[in-house]
Formats: sequence, structure tokens, C-alpha cells
Amino acid sequence: MTHLKVGLQLGYWGSGPPPDAPALVAEAERLGFDSIWTAEAYGSDALTPLAWWGSQTTRVRLGTALCQLSARTPTAMGMAALTLDHLTGGRLVLGLGVSGPQVVEGWYGQSFEKPLARTREYLDIVRQVVARKEPVTSAGPHYPLPYPGGTGLGKPLKAIVHPLRTDIPVIMGAEGPKNIALAAEIADGWFPLFFSPGAVTAYGPYLAEGFARPGARRSAEDFEVIAFAATVLDDDVEAAADRMRPMLALYIGGMGAKSMNFHFDVFSRMGYEAEAAKVQELYLEGRKDEAAAAVPTKLVEDTALIGPREKIRDDIERWRESIATTLLVSGDVPTLRTIAELAL
Repeated sequence: MTHLKVGLQLGYWGSGPPPDAPALVAEAERLGFDSIWTAEAYGSDALTPLAWWGSQTTRVRLGTALCQLSARTPTAMGMAALTLDHLTGGRLVLGLGVSGPQVVEGWYGQSFEKPLARTREYLDIVRQVVARKEPVTSAGPHYPLPYPGGTGLGKPLKAIVHPLRTDIPVIMGAEGPKNIALAAEIADGWFPLFFSPGAVTAYGPYLAEGFARPGARRSAEDFEVIAFAATVLDDDVEAAADRMRPMLALYIGGMGAKSMNFHFDVFSRMGYEAEAAKVQELYLEGRKDEAAAAVPTKLVEDTALIGPREKIRDDIERWRESIATTLLVSGDVPTLRTIAELAL
């Protein structure tokens, strides 16, 4: 039987900080969870809550799932990683992702073009900062260092702070085939926002492509897959699914344009193209309740853990038999306790 680690996904905030987060963090560490993760969209950032809540822990790994590339220059991201790794005693796992054009261009005021090339260049600079072997330079074209032009006074610099670890694990968020392959090539792990244990064809070939590239950093044997499974304990499976449908409808239908929605594409590759198209159509027409109702229960079950305890116990085995190395869950304290009993 494959060993499956369990992590807690705290995500990003809604209208304000979640009041139960400190209790969830404390319980996750007590229960033997491997890691705790935060996220960011266009509200709360990922780093501040991770440092604040993480300061109350001593053992769990602390990860960002994810920090958005456009939120910080790569050197600023490297500085934050150096700092947080020191403050947590070497427990940081740095999750990075490009986000999407709505956020990158609408919130950060930057171009979304060439996301793969930007990611490769960004990560190279972050690793240079953390390694602190020599002054940081980059030929560009996306993040040239020193900056070409300007006053002409810029010079390569090396971080003042000495790293606690010269190599901090990097988990890449990726949904598209090319980005998944890039994650397998240059990162230490992969964070799929939506993951189905049975949909191997939706990601397997792209991971294999990345591992096979010359100079690939990892292999399938030592590559982390941090697979998120939203968790709803309820004796009524349909009632549990109903709690998930609005979120899934938002991502399938509203998190992106009809011409470019990476989440929609993920569910299409999982085999739900017709169903996803219906959800998207309804959502973009403003019929959000109907869009949520159109999310099939099977789709929810394929990507989440829902239903009574006995069903979730059986469903976890599918995740254990998949390529997932960490089952990333969310929920209240009783849910965390149940998952710990069933999965650990």
C-alpha cells in the first residue's frame, strides 16, 4: 500500500481572515499532517498568513499553493523565500504559479504573454537568490538583471542574508499540458488545482514528457504531487455535492473567458467536455444557480471527497493508488480528524 501524506489547504481569504484557521493549524500539526498551505488570488496574500499561523507550529512543512509570479519580481520572491525559510527553521515549500490573464492583466497590470518562458526565467532567478553563490544576473528577456538602460548604474547583487538552505523545494501549479511538462522538468513537485485519481490521460503523458527532457531536475520516483481534494462529510452524498457545485461552476464557467479558461480545459481533458460546456454557457449567461446545478455529481466525486465516512474511506484508496504523494484537504476540525483516521 502506497504511503500517502496529508496536508491542510487553508487557501486564500474570503471577505476576511477565517476565524478557525489557528485551530485548524494546531489540529493539523497534532494529528500528524505533513504540511499546511496558503494561497492568494487578488485579496489576501499567501506569505503573511503562512508566516503568522506557521509561527505557532514546530513540525509541519509550510507551503504556498500558490504564490503568483506577477505579484512579485523574482528577486523579491527569492528574498521572501530566504526570510521565511529562516523564520520556520527550514520548513518552507515554495509553490509558484502564473495565474491567468484576468488576474495578471486585470489586477497586476502586466502582460500574460509567454507564461512558460516567464516561469522558467523566474524560477532560475529565485534559485540564484536562494543559492547565493554569486551575484544574481539574468539575460532576460522577461526579467533582465541588471536592468538594461535606465541610469546605467545597476550592478549584479548577491543577497545580504545567508540562506538556511541553498535549495528550497519548489512546487509548480500547472493545468495546461505544456505547463505540466515544464513542472516535471524544472520543479520539485506539481500542484494540480483539480485532480482526479483516475484521469491518468489528463496529465500522465505530459509529466512523462517533462521527466524525459535533458537536465530534468527530478524523476517520477522523487517528484511530489500535491493533489487537492476538497472534503465534505455528509451522510447525504447529493447534499455534500451541492456544497461543492457553486465553487466548481465558478471555476469551470467564470474563472476565465470562454476563449481561455484553463480550469474548463482541465475538466474537458478529464472527460467532461460536454458537461463543462453546459456549465460554462449557463454561467456566462449569468445563470449561476443553474450552472451549479449542472455540475454532475460524478465530476464532484472524481475531484473531491464527499459523502459519509465509509464512502470517503473507500474513495481515499483511489487517491492512495494514484500518483498523488500528498492528499491536500480542507474542512473543519472534525473533518480533519476523520481524514487523519482514514488516511494516515
